[in-house]
Amino acid sequence: MNEEPSKRSGWLNIVALGFVSFFTDISTEMILGVLPVFLVEELKASRVILGFVDGLADALNYLLRIFSGIISDKLGVRKKVVLLGYAISNIAKPLFAFAQTWYDVLIIRILDRMGKGVRTSARDALITESVSDKSIGKAFGVHRALDQLGAILGPVMASLIMPLIGIRGLFLVSFIPGIMALLVLIFLVKEVRRIKPKRGPILEAIRDVLTKPFTLFLLAVGTFMIGSYSFSFILLRSRMVGAIVEIVPLFYAVINVTHTLVAIPSGYLSDRLGATKTLIIGYLFFTLSSLLSIYADNIPLVIIVSLIYGLYMGITETVHRAAISLYSPSQLRGTAYGLLYIVIGTTSLISNLVFGLLWDIYGYSFAFTYSTIISIIGALLMFIASTQIKK
Repeated sequence: MNEEPSKRSGWLNIVALGFVSFFTDISTEMILGVLPVFLVEELKASRVILGFVDGLADALNYLLRIFSGIISDKLGVRKKVVLLGYAISNIAKPLFAFAQTWYDVLIIRILDRMGKGVRTSARDALITESVSDKSIGKAFGVHRALDQLGAILGPVMASLIMPLIGIRGLFLVSFIPGIMALLVLIFLVKEVRRIKPKRGPILEAIRDVLTKPFTLFLLAVGTFMIGSYSFSFILLRSRMVGAIVEIVPLFYAVINVTHTLVAIPSGYLSDRLGATKTLIIGYLFFTLSSLLSIYADNIPLVIIVSLIYGLYMGITETVHRAAISLYSPSQLRGTAYGLLYIVIGTTSLISNLVFGLLWDIYGYSFAFTYSTIISIIGALLMFIASTQIKK
């Protein structure tokens, strides 16, 4: 077992992990910025299929997070689990270049998201163990900001490179930043363990984490997420108002710009105002983006929607993770992250399927109205959850 890290070495770990995510997100987001169009227009998949592919891949991603979190708790190691996950993802993504049907895309998406599922809980636990509890929100904000810088560069690079080498060539190029991420992880990230791993049955660890306040928090998260939808539907909305395929990745870049800008401030706000109250703000940004999407009938309005959707993503993806420190001791945080992510993953599968189905049958206006209503209910439940904890 390693000793508790110094302040300097702990923050070096945060920055190194941030650059691992930075390079991985360049690789990932240069693909995801065009994948919905590739799937729907080139491979002729329906929007329901798009929702199914996004939802199933994310559900498996989140399902694996609980097992990887528990395993990293039991073994008392984080870095090896994190490395395995990043390796799976960064090797799988270039295979999109060879996809001929939506089934092929689904398999590759599953492999990529499996890698993310393997690494995420262990990585988030490693982040919390690298700094003091009072700085956890800031640490996740810094990590998220570096992560999202890569998410901005990825779509921009896609728009610049795609006219030269095509979509399939773009998929192959994604391998280069993926390898850079693995090198940073291997040589710069350090293992940190402050507390001995908790031994005992897996179900006992889950039972210990599932206190009444944490269960209420998970209920609020799950309710909100059941009405959410992936960014893919924002990109399809841009095509509806006349955006050409070459600029679609730039809408994704816009989402990631605000996502990046809000990450560190939301981390600070979480440390001071409280994680659950900060999440309510993020949920309400989603409500606003969904409401505006109903009336967005031109490119400038879709850009505004993208900006607001990015604010929602930046706040929630930072603060959902920071909130875990309120509910679990360090030696069980991998398990707690796993439970959070399995709730998000399960509801993500349902929500994307439902949203895509509503869009195909009743139109985009009905689908966005549904999401608006459910997100308000989720925000109200999170307010109730905020009354159950001290900060």
